[in-house]
Amino acid sequence: MTLTIICAALIFVIPGAYLIARGNSGVHTSSELQTSASKYASRTHDRSGVRLRLQELGKMSEGDYENFRIRQALYCTGSAVFSIFLFLFLGKGFALSIILSLLIAMTMYVYIDRELTNQVKKYRSSLESEFPAVIEMLTLAISAGETPLSAIMRISHSATGQLPKEFERVVTEVRNGTSLHEALDSMGRRIKSVLIRRFVDALVTATMRGAPLVEVLTRHASEARSVQRNRVLSAAGKAEISMMIPVVFLILPISILFALWPSLANLNLFAG
Repeated sequence: MTLTIICAALIFVIPGAYLIARGNSGVHTSSELQTSASKYASRTHDRSGVRLRLQELGKMSEGDYENFRIRQALYCTGSAVFSIFLFLFLGKGFALSIILSLLIAMTMYVYIDRELTNQVKKYRSSLESEFPAVIEMLTLAISAGETPLSAIMRISHSATGQLPKEFERVVTEVRNGTSLHEALDSMGRRIKSVLIRRFVDALVTATMRGAPLVEVLTRHASEARSVQRNRVLSAAGKAEISMMIPVVFLILPISILFALWPSLANLNLFAG
């Protein structure tokens, strides 16, 4: 109990004394703390590729990376402090409580990082699922006589989804002075999808060399449809296997038990 009071004093009393010594209002102090936290987060080394994953999700600014690191640090610190108090309240030793709280904080750190990775995977899967329909729309627009930029602009304004949003970024970059080839190449490098990267390379090459775009887009649309069909069949096969697990391990043993129970009961009767 004494250790709990000491920890509470270290956590709550010392920051309060610091605020009183500063003599500033709470608004200024919180803004100063946020500024210092943002500076510290911007100086951290990005060894796990957080910036690249945030850029793939469309969060291009440095503030998004700082906010992610601040949220990660706050969650880890809060879980560690709460677990220390909980273990001390349950009567655990101080050293054991520290070790367990550090393990919980590391688990929270890994969980938040995995959550970002899962968001990127869902984003890629949604892009690839939208890809065949968007490419067919682009093929129809270009075959109707529109230029690639106007077709991309039309899709970005009329369609909904993640891939039209990427086309909207391409249009914004072109309006800001970037060429269409560079904007498309930037989109292909930003999206970590082999299918979309191949489409972007083929579109850029056909545009620069003057090749017929309709044939290129038609070929990529049929390829995207076949890839989507194979993906759906693979998902259906995995779902079928997962559906067999309760049948084999739950329903089948119960059915066998109901079928054999009268015979086992008669054998026990005869043996008795």
